[in-house]
Amino acid sequence: MRDTKLPGDKGLVLKSRAKHHAISAQLLRPFSFTNKPLILQYEVNFQSGIDCGGAYVKLLTQTPDLDLAQFVDKTPYTIMFGPDKCGEDYKLHFIFRHKNPKTGEFEEKHAKKPDADLRTYYTDKKTHLYTLVLNPDNSFEVLVDQTVVNSGSLLTDMTPPVNPAAEIEDPDDNKPDDWDERAKIQDPDATKPEDWDEDAPAQVPDESAVKPEGWLDEEPEYIGDPDALKPDDWDEDMDGEWEAPQVPNSKCESAPGCGEWKRPMIDNPNYKGKWKPPMIDNPNYQGVWKPRKIPNPAFFEDLDPFKMSAFNAVGLELWSMTSEIFFDNFFITDERNTADRWATEGWSLKKSAESAAEPGLATQMLSAAEERPWLWVVYVLTVALPLVLIIVFCCTGKKKIPAADYKKTDEPQPDVKEEEEEEEKAAQEEDKSSPVAETEAVVEEDAAEAEEGEEAEEGEDGEEEEKAEELEQDTEADEKK
Repeated sequence: MRDTKLPGDKGLVLKSRAKHHAISAQLLRPFSFTNKPLILQYEVNFQSGIDCGGAYVKLLTQTPDLDLAQFVDKTPYTIMFGPDKCGEDYKLHFIFRHKNPKTGEFEEKHAKKPDADLRTYYTDKKTHLYTLVLNPDNSFEVLVDQTVVNSGSLLTDMTPPVNPAAEIEDPDDNKPDDWDERAKIQDPDATKPEDWDEDAPAQVPDESAVKPEGWLDEEPEYIGDPDALKPDDWDEDMDGEWEAPQVPNSKCESAPGCGEWKRPMIDNPNYKGKWKPPMIDNPNYQGVWKPRKIPNPAFFEDLDPFKMSAFNAVGLELWSMTSEIFFDNFFITDERNTADRWATEGWSLKKSAESAAEPGLATQMLSAAEERPWLWVVYVLTVALPLVLIIVFCCTGKKKIPAADYKKTDEPQPDVKEEEEEEEKAAQEEDKSSPVAETEAVVEEDAAEAEEGEEAEEGEDGEEEEKAEELEQDTEADEKK
């Protein structure tokens, strides 16, 4: 390999582009389809990617005149299997040549297209293991890197089918001239209404429209550019009379419009268009005509297509617009366990070595973004958006929402003021019911009574003082007399 991860490991390399290539080898013994499965597997590495070309292998049919020195695209094969790609069409072929038991002719049967996305196997420049498993019960499996990507039956999942239809349409049967396939027809008894006017226009002027005030009828919408000058090289004999280029009339900018005012057009309420008879069910409808069925003269039934023609050689016969395609470890057996062990001892080592030499995740992301620039947008959104959300949630405090800022919904919302008043009342009732509160209430009552007693005593003392002063004044008056 051009950049091998296993020193000393070698294989076949398609070196030239835009050329035909062929190479083959005889098997130690022919493979016959009996009561054991067929397992075919090999490795491919598109070291330079793949633009257009194939990397499939052919199992060459055992024939008396097989000459591997003359191996070409016309050389008979039993099975063709492997990857192929051109443009954006990624294929993984499984084709076998089936022998018609009635005519002895061979016809290619193609397996259905895999449902899996094969793009990565052609573009990642890694070594991949392609495996085909055919079982005596006519089932098949196609695997890439020991993972099934396609499976089915030789009897039901091949195109064209192995067994033709028992009946076919009679090629000599022709549709009668009077066969009526029309499901609907125009009503022959329908007549056009007398008030139906086919000549009425689709649109008419709006009679209710009024010309806007300030409309400049005398001013054209466009005028000749007053600043334009006739070019010096203008030749009126050759170029005609020179005219200044048209520019929007500046007087129209502040006006609702310029030029001749016309009423706007509106849909005509009386417009009906061309009259056509309504459609009714065709009383003579006979359905869609089809030729009658007849027995298929080429019909046969092969219930065991697994028993294909024996093969005794394997070969690559390819054309490619891409070079440096690497092939290795071709293996054919009838024991699945042996094939799995061979894959473990060969392909798994390459997979481990290639994985160990892979660049880190960051390098892979940068390389992918170089090929697909739109990935930068994905990276920014993936990294920046979570950071912004984290900062917003961590750095913003949780504020108490006032009653006026409650989100407006159809659901009833609690009244915050009423709740606060209820909470205060409840707290006051709890305080009143507590022993401490009762004691404080008794003390407050005693203090109030004491204050009232002091005020009463102060009133009585004042009255006694006033009486004493009056007696003193009376005594002094008597003494003067």
